[in-house]
Formats: sequence, structure tokens, C-alpha cells
Amino acid sequence: MAPLLTVEKLVASYGAIRAIHGISLEVNEGELVALLGVNGAGKSTTLKSICGVLRPVQGTITFAGEEITNKAPETILKKGIALVPEGREIFGSLTVAENLRLGAFAVYERNQYRRDLEDVFQLFPILKERLGQAGGLLSGGEQQMLAIARGLMSRPKLLMLDEPSLGLSPTLTEQIFGLIASLRERGTTILLVEQNAERALEIVDRAYLLTTGTVEFTGTPEEIKSRVDIASVYFGDEDDPTCEVTV
Repeated sequence: MAPLLTVEKLVASYGAIRAIHGISLEVNEGELVALLGVNGAGKSTTLKSICGVLRPVQGTITFAGEEITNKAPETILKKGIALVPEGREIFGSLTVAENLRLGAFAVYERNQYRRDLEDVFQLFPILKERLGQAGGLLSGGEQQMLAIARGLMSRPKLLMLDEPSLGLSPTLTEQIFGLIASLRERGTTILLVEQNAERALEIVDRAYLLTTGTVEFTGTPEEIKSRVDIASVYFGDEDDPTCEVTV
């Protein structure tokens, strides 16, 4: 069976600055796949290229058997790819209910919307309690839950999460990882960008390790843990700061 998402030799730039250099990856239906790497490795740029926010310079992106390279973000959203961006980017002046309604704009149908809303409330009960509250008044963890819930309201075939634990306390981080694991158990296909590599490797099916805009290594969590020194990748190594993969 063909992968749900295929990225082939993707190249993307910000002006004259090239951010990713020929990245290729695949995500199968029902998988939870992570993109790991230090800041500047190209993880977020890859997600932005997939969802159409950034137009790639080269390469192809295929989703559900259809090439979507350089299509408009709203078109890609309607085809079933939702991005929960780094920093959450909820609408702070709008209520929780209004944020969720905006998440469903691309697929809105009244009866389905109500069912999806109840489904979201089962995952995030606190949001039901906060429906009339402005998003900007929620705690950091609640805002992240709202951002994920807003993404789910578009009924995505692929949910992309960009640094969902960023800025959260250890307790809230555990809650978010628990929610991500629950989504995966429910059959949601997820592409996860996460700085907390060790925690991410506890829940994902596979991961890609990115360095300076290229894929350095890919494999299951067990393969990565056996061949890659994660601490060396993220924090450097006193004897050999360029040493990233051990074979």
C-alpha cells in the first residue's frame, strides 16, 4: 500500500538562505512519525512546505496519491492536512468556541460539526468548560489543547504538530504527550516535530533525524536509540562534536 504522504528531494529557502536540502520522507496511514533535530535543522520548514505555507524550490509532495506541491494552503487543508503551528497561534481575542468553529471552516456541515465538537470534548474536557472564555486567557497547556483541537476540527487525514510541548511545564508536557499517544491509538496519522527527542521516541512508530536541512538517519525508535547518540546530537560531544551516528 502506498504511503499517505510522500516527500521527495524537497528543497526550500527563505530568500537567499536555503533551509532544507533534498529531504525525503514517508508517512503511512495510522503512523505516528517524528522529525527530530536541533533548532535550524529544517523540521518546521518541512512542515510549512508540506502544508503550502512555504513554496518549495524543488522536489515533490504527494498526499493520498495526488501531488500537492505548491498548492494553496486552503486547498491542502481541504484535502486533509492540518498543521498545529509552533507557538499555537490561537486567536486570543476569540472565544474557545469561535476558535474551534474556525478550525472547521473547510469542512463545515452542521450535524457533522456537532459530532466533531463532542468528539473533541471527550479528548479535551477542559475546553467544554471554557467554551465562552477568550482563548488568550487560557493557560499555556489549555492553549495547546485548543490548538490541537482546532486542528482536529478540520477532520484531517494527517495531523502535523510543530513543537507541541514548547514552553510547557514538565507536568503539562506529559499531558500533551499522553494526548498525542491517545490520538495515535484512535488511528490519527500524525507527523510530529518535537525538541524533546527522548520523550518523542517513547511514543512514535518511526523518526527522521534532521541535521542542517538533510535527513541524517531514519528508523524505528529502537534503531535510532541503538545507533544514534541523541545527547551528542543535541548537546555536542566533548571529544567529537560532529559525531552524531554510531554504527
